[in-house]
Amino acid sequence: MMKQWLTGLTGLTMACAVVAATPALADVPKRVNVLVGNGASIEVLEQGQGPALVLLPSRGRGAQDFDELAARFAKAGYRVLRPQPRGIGGSTGPMSGITLHDLADDQAAVIRNVAREPVVMVGHAFGNWVARATGVDHPELVRGVVIVAAAAKQYPKGLSEHVDRSAELSLPDAERLASIQYAFFAPGNDARVWLNGWYPDVSESQRLAGKATRQSDWWSGGAKPLLDLQAELDLFKPPATRNEIRDEFGERVSVVVIAGAGHALVPEKPQEVVDAITQWERTLR
Repeated sequence: MMKQWLTGLTGLTMACAVVAATPALADVPKRVNVLVGNGASIEVLEQGQGPALVLLPSRGRGAQDFDELAARFAKAGYRVLRPQPRGIGGSTGPMSGITLHDLADDQAAVIRNVAREPVVMVGHAFGNWVARATGVDHPELVRGVVIVAAAAKQYPKGLSEHVDRSAELSLPDAERLASIQYAFFAPGNDARVWLNGWYPDVSESQRLAGKATRQSDWWSGGAKPLLDLQAELDLFKPPATRNEIRDEFGERVSVVVIAGAGHALVPEKPQEVVDAITQWERTLR
């Protein structure tokens, strides 16, 4: 369903890629560094062959959250790109005074210089904001957008404080774990898998970038097909808001709800996430 492909590099996202020599196996990602014209350098983990998916992690977390998902997608016949957010791994760049538009430009450089074809953007939690901003700002690079555990336009008060505490490494592990369990994981699912892997400076930078960007700038995700992949027990997505995006944007939006999962979703139900995205992606071809 993709209408066109940008054949040249332009201004802000002019970049050069330096590729490591690791084989592109389903379980062994290679690393690519992309220099972005806005002062950022983005490290990308790349593996697999086939249609390109770009996976963006939750606030304050890195590409390693998708290790299992990436291997499953690669085995299913996809080329998986996982850009590290600024401040994680080999990714660098301004961390203050930025907006979601800057982070979308990072993704555009990755797509132009690594994917070299239009991609499906897959954004988890905060990552879905960046995925949607990329769809709005760079529509020629995006063939579809998947928003994974995306919060409702208005969600219950108090949840954001639990996200803040989850990434506050000075707090006792027990206190952090209680917040991680409450905000991210469904009852009975083991939240300890997310006790580590937090980057407080990145979390704060992303929080401020989100606040500095009008919600209306990115909310639509552009005009391409959109999969709203929800978790049944996600506190950030109350049942009454299940269809708010489809009601607003119509038939280009597909809604899938995965049972027994919370806002974390990806570590809770990895195969269900892969199945839902691959089934939807095939409808775009």
